Amino acid sequence: MPTSSASTTDAAKPSSAGGGVQSLERAFDLLERMADAGGEVGLSELSVSSGLPLPTIHRLMRTLVACGYVRQQTNRRYALGPRLIRLGESASRLLGTWARPYLARLVEETGETANMALLDGDEIVYVAQVPSKHSMRMFTEVGRRVLPHSTGVGKALLAHIPADEVRALLARTGMPAATEKTITTPDAFLAALDEVRRSGYAVDDNEQEIGVRCLAVPVPDAPTAAAISISGPAGRVTEEATERIVPVLQQVAAELSQALASSGPAA
Repeated sequence: MPTSSASTTDAAKPSSAGGGVQSLERAFDLLERMADAGGEVGLSELSVSSGLPLPTIHRLMRTLVACGYVRQQTNRRYALGPRLIRLGESASRLLGTWARPYLARLVEETGETANMALLDGDEIVYVAQVPSKHSMRMFTEVGRRVLPHSTGVGKALLAHIPADEVRALLARTGMPAATEKTITTPDAFLAALDEVRRSGYAVDDNEQEIGVRCLAVPVPDAPTAAAISISGPAGRVTEEATERIVPVLQQVAAELSQALASSGPAA
């Protein structure tokens, strides 16, 4: 059978994984591999990493280029296309919507305001929040962008990124002080990330807003780097309260991770 016919048949046949279409699965796998590689790759690199033959990859990439999800550079390498931005922005908003029932549980069990944040470039963006029943209002609100070095969610998100990448990010942001308690040197911040890795959670102790403490954990295996947190007055979010709250945060983060992996929130 000629190669072209074999490729067409192969692309159209159902996947063994749940009856999906194999060519779609392969196309999305290539997009994810491009993202893992920094957004720009050559066909040979994709062939090596995916194990697919070059003709198959070339056909899939040609389709993705025609749809605007990939663009071919002048150096003949392929880059993620601008049409993905709209999908990503919509998905980020939906991620916050899916998180709300889990944040509501955090509020119910801890009594404090619960937040979800993503790492977007060099900034933290809050995508979901369920406020505490207490009247105290804090700086966090959906859509707000802050620098990661002064927040608990920022520490939680950066703790598992290589140190040289963290240093490069801090060099770009400049580490301005939000309060007198803000960490403003790379070495001190990297030491704080060491503590996050040891303890399994991050603390913002009056570093973004005086009088406010925040406890945060990453959402394991989230489709994009995400963290959840609770924030409240330092007089309530004490060391004793921390011992009670952190296991709740970790449990909710694990359940949210499972819900996202199954493509939707729990009922």
